[in-house]
Amino acid sequence: MDIIDFIYNIVKGLNLPTTILISFALILISGFLVTRFTKKLQLPNVSGYILTGILIGPSGLHLIHRDFIANLDVISVIALSFIAFDMGRYFKRSGDRKEFRNIVFITLCESLLAGCLVTVVMLSVFKMRLSFSLLLGAIATATAPASTIMTIKEYNGKGPFVDLLLRITAFDDVVCLFVFSIMVAVVNAQESAVFTMMSIVRPIALNAAMLILGFFTALCMEFLITEKRSFDNRLILAVAFLFLISGICSYFEVSPLLACMVCGAVYYNRTNDKTLFDQMNNFSPPVMSSFFIISGMNMDLSIIVTAGIIGVAYFCIRIIGKYIGAYTSCKILSIDKKITDNMGFALMPQAGVAIGLAFMGKAMLPEKDGLILFNIILASSVLYELMGPVTAKIALIRSGAIEPQVFKKH
Repeated sequence: MDIIDFIYNIVKGLNLPTTILISFALILISGFLVTRFTKKLQLPNVSGYILTGILIGPSGLHLIHRDFIANLDVISVIALSFIAFDMGRYFKRSGDRKEFRNIVFITLCESLLAGCLVTVVMLSVFKMRLSFSLLLGAIATATAPASTIMTIKEYNGKGPFVDLLLRITAFDDVVCLFVFSIMVAVVNAQESAVFTMMSIVRPIALNAAMLILGFFTALCMEFLITEKRSFDNRLILAVAFLFLISGICSYFEVSPLLACMVCGAVYYNRTNDKTLFDQMNNFSPPVMSSFFIISGMNMDLSIIVTAGIIGVAYFCIRIIGKYIGAYTSCKILSIDKKITDNMGFALMPQAGVAIGLAFMGKAMLPEKDGLILFNIILASSVLYELMGPVTAKIALIRSGAIEPQVFKKH
């Protein structure tokens, strides 16, 4: 501990640019080194990055100070924007209405079943307050796309399973934000004994406005990012527009996921410009690795103890709800057995959106309940993000989306 304090005192005496640059160098180099080890264990890179964050963060060697970590939220926003934009291309316009209905049906089943099970167990088994149970259940519906997408890209997963998984994961966040907005209104009405439509309409209207923003941004991109533009300028303009969307969403305290997803979907369907998405993917690895390492650094291992048995119950019940909901809905729709048996395993991760909503829930609940809810989501998110890429990889192999020999090369 004396050595750590000595190092921190040296870093503390450096000017801000030096501190930032050295810290990010340490973050990226540490991620590279740890993934050399996790690859030998055949773990996805995402798991290695999160383990790196835990190792060098306040819960581990404390090489990166908590004060520095607290100011890195912008990295998370940028990473989520890149992820969402890339997901947009999987919403390829199709005349197949049956496929669209299937995606909506599966998403509603797996997300709402997980949320309902969590709510019921919190109320009936743990006798928690109605407001606590409703908010925790609403957050349980979310699935984090980031680690799933990185795992798919790492192993070059392709095919019907991957296409369906990415669409379901995207719709998950739509369902989560809608359900959470309704639960917020119910909780506010319970606390104040007054129900107002504005408490429901306002968050929904804000998210709808951001969707419109994403649509018109895509039109601007289509107009400006033409084939005549140089390779570099195309990338510069695309990143600038994503930053613009993220900045506006942050101002209104709305997640940039949906707006950036719509932007990517509209742009891709109107231009079929695969090259730009490939450029973005080549540009994003340092941002994405930093995002997951920072997620690990935010982990406080004592939180797992604080969350206790309620946290363990939430962690397990949400997995059960997601799996049963995905399996049953796929079975009802007579979807291929390999997809039916494995879809639930790929829906485990939960992070960005859930943590953001947990911050909101914490502020709405009494102090004790708010801390429990926040600790549960933060602790479980890290565990989900550690286990999720592994279960996603297993699901990809079992479904035939990647060949076993592919991951042996990694």
